[in-house]
Amino acid sequence: MIISQEWAMPNKETFKIYPINKLLHRYTDNLDGVVLDPFSNGEKDFCTVNNDLNESIECDYHLDATEFLRMFKCQSVDMILYDPPYSPRQVSECYKGVGKKVTQLDTSAHFRSSHLDQIARVLKIGGRCISFGWNTNGVGKSRGFVTEEILIINHGGSHNDTLVTVDRKIR
Repeated sequence: MIISQEWAMPNKETFKIYPINKLLHRYTDNLDGVVLDPFSNGEKDFCTVNNDLNESIECDYHLDATEFLRMFKCQSVDMILYDPPYSPRQVSECYKGVGKKVTQLDTSAHFRSSHLDQIARVLKIGGRCISFGWNTNGVGKSRGFVTEEILIINHGGSHNDTLVTVDRKIR
């Protein structure tokens, strides 16, 4: 496993953070296949199909991430870029920002686990999920994944680090 650390300014547009942008290019530039981004914020540089709840953002779909992932057949996807809200507070803010009612399920562990279950279902064997957040849990061994790389982005001051976990599906 590769573990590296870099410093960069924070940016709410995660994929524009320079070390993250470099990592995404490394994994996607020569990839010929289906790459999904269930929380795209309009980003389309690294994926073939994107989704965002916010209907004012230009993207392919405007669905709940779990519903979006359910649209794809089992083992039909080559890569997923998983950049959800990082905390229950952020989930609440995002949902309220688009006029969606926030439920207890939305701010519980179920929010993340429902996505990860669908990610495990749709990714092909050998496919990768690149996860972003404040932890390096990734998709998980119990779902048939192994962690290949972790990138720690320090932002300095009182900012939380951004953690990037690259997992590959092995079963």
